[in-house]
Amino acid sequence: MSLKTRILGLAATLLVLAATASWLAYQQLSEDIIQRWGQQVAEIQVRYDSARLLQSLEREIGLARQMADSSALVKWAEQPDNKALEQDALRQAESFRTNFRDNSYFLALRKNNHYYYNNARNEFAGKQFRYVLDPNKPDDAWFFQLISQGRDFHLNVNPDTELGVTKLWIDVLMRNEQGDIVGMVGTGLNLDDFLKDIVDINQDGITTLFVDHNGAIQLYRDRNYIDFATIVKPEGQKNTVDLLFDEPEDKQQILGMLAMLKKRSDQAGQVESGFVTVDGREHLAGVAYLPAIGWFEITLLDLNTLVPRSYLLPLVAVFLVALLVTLLLFHYIIQSRILKPIMGLESAVKRVREGNFSLPRLDKPDNEIGRLADHFEKMTLSMKDSTRELENKVAQRTDELSRLARIDPLTGLKNRRGLDELLDEEIQRSRRQDNRFGLIWLDIDHFKAINDQLGHQAGDEILCRVALWLKAGVRPYDAPGRWGGDEFVVILSPCDAHTLSQIANRIRHSVEEESRKTGTPVTVSVGGYLCQPGDTSDGILREADRALYEAKEQGRNRVCIVSRNDETPVPETEL
Repeated sequence: MSLKTRILGLAATLLVLAATASWLAYQQLSEDIIQRWGQQVAEIQVRYDSARLLQSLEREIGLARQMADSSALVKWAEQPDNKALEQDALRQAESFRTNFRDNSYFLALRKNNHYYYNNARNEFAGKQFRYVLDPNKPDDAWFFQLISQGRDFHLNVNPDTELGVTKLWIDVLMRNEQGDIVGMVGTGLNLDDFLKDIVDINQDGITTLFVDHNGAIQLYRDRNYIDFATIVKPEGQKNTVDLLFDEPEDKQQILGMLAMLKKRSDQAGQVESGFVTVDGREHLAGVAYLPAIGWFEITLLDLNTLVPRSYLLPLVAVFLVALLVTLLLFHYIIQSRILKPIMGLESAVKRVREGNFSLPRLDKPDNEIGRLADHFEKMTLSMKDSTRELENKVAQRTDELSRLARIDPLTGLKNRRGLDELLDEEIQRSRRQDNRFGLIWLDIDHFKAINDQLGHQAGDEILCRVALWLKAGVRPYDAPGRWGGDEFVVILSPCDAHTLSQIANRIRHSVEEESRKTGTPVTVSVGGYLCQPGDTSDGILREADRALYEAKEQGRNRVCIVSRNDETPVPETEL
C-alpha cells in the first residue's frame, strides 16, 4: 500500500471521525443555544402576556371595587325593601354599567338573595331584578360560597344558565361600615372575546393559559379544558393544569413550579421555567404568579416550531469546511476561525441568558460563524430594545392606572381614594410640624330633585360646573375633590380659622352667584372643620360631616364651622 493511499486513507478516516465529532458538537451546541434563547424568550413572553391580562382587568377590577364602596348601594343592601333607596342604588349601578368595558353589571343582595343584572343593550332597564338566588341550587352556589369564605375579590369563569351567558366574572363583596358583608357586585367580560384578545393569539409555537391559585384552568384556547364554576367544585373534580401533560414527572414539575411561585409571591416578577412534553412534542414552560388577581400565567413554547434546527444547518457547513482546511492549517484555522468565534458567541449567549445585553466585541470571521455572530448581535440588540420598550410600556401603563385610580372621571378632581391619601399625608404633616389645616365638606342642595326634574345628564353638567367653581374659589395649593355623588371635599393647608371661614363662604357664594348665570341656580351647604395636630382621619371626617349636617338642618345654603370636638357648629352665613 502506497504512502499516498495511506495518507488518503488516514485523511479519509480523520475526516470521517472529525465529521462525526463535528456533527455531535453541532447537535449539542445548537440545542444549547436554542434552549438558552428559549428560556429568555419564555421569560419575556410570560411577562408580556401577564401585562396584557392585567392591563385588561385592572381597570374593571378598580371600577367594581368603587361600585362595591358606593354608599347608595350599601344602604340599599341593608334595607332592600326601601323603594327610595332601591331607585337611588339602581341609578348608581347604571352609571357604573356605562363605564365597564362590557357595559354590564350584576348586583346581589345578601338579605333577600335578589340578583340584579343589566347588559350592554340595556335590555333589562327598569327590570334589573332577574331572579332570587337559591342556596340549594348548584348554579347559585358560587354566591353563598364566596360569602362564606369572605373573599373581598374573586375572578370566576362561569356560565349563568338563568341569563344564558358565559363570562369571566369579577366578583367584589360589599361591606357596610361595620365590615359586615351585605351583598356582592361586579361585572363580566365576554369569554369568547377575552380568549380571542388575550389567550388565542394565533401565534404558532406559543400557547398561553391562566390558572387559579389551586391550578384550575381559567383561560385556555380550548374551552373544553376550562374549569367553569371552580369555586363550587370540590378538589379532585376540577380541570387542573396537569391534564395538559402526559408524563407524571411533567405534571409534578408544573405543580411544583406553581407551589414555589406561590410561596415567593412577595417577590414580584419571578418566573420559573422547565421543559415538558405536550402532545408528544417538547415544550419550554414558563410560569409567573400574578398576585393582583391570584392567578398563574403559563406559557408553553414549542422551540422546534419557533426556532427549527434547520435554521442552524449552515453551522454544519462551517464545520465541514473547517475540517477540510484542518488537513493543511489545522491549528491556525481551528483556533482562529472556529473555536475562538464560537467561544466568544457562547460567552455572549451566556451573558444574554443572565440578562446582560451589553455584549463584548465579537470576533466575526468572514464565514457562517461570523454571520451567525452578527445575527446574534443584532438579535440581542432587538431583544434589548423590545425588553426596554415593553418595560417602559408596562411602567407607563402602571403610572396611568395609578393616576386614574385617584381621579374622578366626571369632574377631573381627586376622587375619594385620592382625598383619603392626601388627608393622611396632611395629618402626618400636621403632627410633625404642629400646625393646623382645614377641611371643607359640602354637597349640592336638593340635588336628587335636580336629577329627577332635569335628568342625569343635566345633573352631571351641574357637578362639573360646581367642580370648576370649587377650583376657582380655593387657593392654587389647596386640594378640592369629589367625595362621591354630589358631595365635595376641600383640604386647605396651611389654614387657620379665619382662612377656613373666608374660603368656605367664598365657595358657597361663588356657587350661588355663578349658577344663576347658567339658568340653573343651585346652592350648596358647607361644613368646615379646623383640624388640630393629633386628629385622626375618622375624627376629622366626622366633625366636618357634623358641621355639614348642621348647615342642612339650619335651612341649607349656608356655612357651619367647627374647630373642636366639643364645640357646637357655628353658622357662618345664612340666606
